[in-house]
Amino acid sequence: MDIYEQTTGFLLNLPLVQSWAEMQSLLSRAAQRKPHDWQLSVMACEAVGGMAEQALPAVAGIACLQISIILIDDMLDDDPRGEYRQIGGPTAANLASAFQAAGLEAVARSNSIPLNIRMAVLRSLNQMMLTTAFGQNLDVQNLADEAKYWDMIRTKSSPFFSSAMYTGAVLGGANTDVAGCIQEFGNLYGELIQIHDDLNDTMATPVNPDWILDRSPLPILFAQTVNHPDRERFLELRRAIPDPEALAEAQAILLRCGAVSYCIDQIMRRHKLAHETLAAIPLVRREKLERLLDPLIDPVQKLFVEIGE
Repeated sequence: MDIYEQTTGFLLNLPLVQSWAEMQSLLSRAAQRKPHDWQLSVMACEAVGGMAEQALPAVAGIACLQISIILIDDMLDDDPRGEYRQIGGPTAANLASAFQAAGLEAVARSNSIPLNIRMAVLRSLNQMMLTTAFGQNLDVQNLADEAKYWDMIRTKSSPFFSSAMYTGAVLGGANTDVAGCIQEFGNLYGELIQIHDDLNDTMATPVNPDWILDRSPLPILFAQTVNHPDRERFLELRRAIPDPEALAEAQAILLRCGAVSYCIDQIMRRHKLAHETLAAIPLVRREKLERLLDPLIDPVQKLFVEIGE
């Protein structure tokens, strides 16, 4: 039985989940997609010398909270693929609240874990949700300032990844110092993920909702605020999107004006710092966390090839 089956079974033991068909369906469908993020707590647990099974309460908590975050985020983004499109906004909102509570309840019911460890895991997960909600609120304000952008990703994106790794490390037996260092590594990883996603989303076709909702992912923010010859044209094109020709020209400007290069530079800097952070942590199986970083660099290298660099 893999971690996805174990997590589903663990959560289906909660009495209310057993009587809520929509929760069961959504949980099962999420598990079938085998989200990589559900593995983060296991990786951190094994990195400090623990066994995968020890991380199960953290995986259950992270799984539920991720489902909750996605349900809310899709509604905030007016995402055409969002679950709320099928089940309606009220049901999606109720399920988001239910999954948040279920994630915390799964940890609270893990009586085999010492109380102080359970409290550390619960506090991390709860703080993560509070901080993420603040970050999501910043995001919907369509901030047009780079300093505020970094504040947004450090509150909206990084907390999820740092909490997933911290809770896995704690359940694996890590002391406070080691768990704190792994949490910092998780923060860097979260920033890498966000910049990576911003770059992919803005260069994607068909048009990503960020263009239409007047959001400011990093490449678009750069092109709108930095003084470059195509800036006024870029602003005109953005008002014309989702027209495919306008999108293609705007994306060409992102390459030409340095927006893509700037994002790549930010990725490379954090990739280097993440490796340095990881190297300084005394770990039993360092490779468990090292393998997270390379997939974030591979698309950058592919992009260089595509543009002839």
